[in-house]
Amino acid sequence: MRTTEKCLLAHFYISVLFVVGFCQGKDFFSDNALQLPESYKIAWMEAIDDHKFISDITIPGTHDTMARHGGPEAECQAWDLEDQLNAGIRYLDLHLFALKGHLYVMHGIVYEHKSFNEVLKTIKDFLLEFKSETVLISVKSALFGKATVLELVGKIINDDKDVWVKPDMPTMGKARGKVIFVQAPSFKLGVPLLETDNQGDYKVHHIAAKEKKIATHLSEASGQCGKDAVVLSSSSGTGFGTLIGMFLTPKKVAKEINPWLDKHLRQLSDNHKCFGVIAMDFPGFDLIQTIIKLNLHFPIPSKLKF
Repeated sequence: MRTTEKCLLAHFYISVLFVVGFCQGKDFFSDNALQLPESYKIAWMEAIDDHKFISDITIPGTHDTMARHGGPEAECQAWDLEDQLNAGIRYLDLHLFALKGHLYVMHGIVYEHKSFNEVLKTIKDFLLEFKSETVLISVKSALFGKATVLELVGKIINDDKDVWVKPDMPTMGKARGKVIFVQAPSFKLGVPLLETDNQGDYKVHHIAAKEKKIATHLSEASGQCGKDAVVLSSSSGTGFGTLIGMFLTPKKVAKEINPWLDKHLRQLSDNHKCFGVIAMDFPGFDLIQTIIKLNLHFPIPSKLKF
């Protein structure tokens, strides 16, 4: 698609987002079933220029994408994978465990009731319907058996033309319709990944301190975005395992952090910066749209006047 057509599409898309976002109640945090507005355009990446590198796009993602089971201390998401993709999520965080030749999705010791094959099929079905999109996935080994996980993943995706495992950063044009693997410390298939979070940053003692950490990480991400690696920042956190924040479950943290994150990103939108991947717990529809709008180079107003 030509640049002029992309610009027209971006103008149209941002108009749709404004109508959707400001004619309904705000939804920055969600632990309910997804309800998409009738006017919502699922294929938001259609407006991204073909020549733009994946590392130069601001992408909404989920932390521990499949963590919907295991109780308050373990649950990080309310929506299933299909709903996350439909809502605009394009980065997935997967933890796999190998057992008897099969790969299962885990969150710590909690089985998340899905196999890797089932997850991959859901992603591919989505990309088959929405060919303008791409989905980034980060795979990590849960518990133990890293070598076995890597071996089994390699067998599943072997010679699959719709899966990108090369270290070369693809442009949006090359990535459309494909699953893009993103490297993790224990998993070296795919494009390089640069994480802004430091070890232990997920531990939350006070919400205000967590907000400061996220702001610092996003500032770092904006300086690294567009280079040779996909930059990842996470807004997720839990007080589990700490004394002061022991009652701050991932859901309680997200309920406080997500509205703040939306406001913070809107304040930064005037600078037209890229922030890479922003991985979240319990993201609401409007927060996801705020992140998507950052790619369209329009200031995002905190209020819309009629």
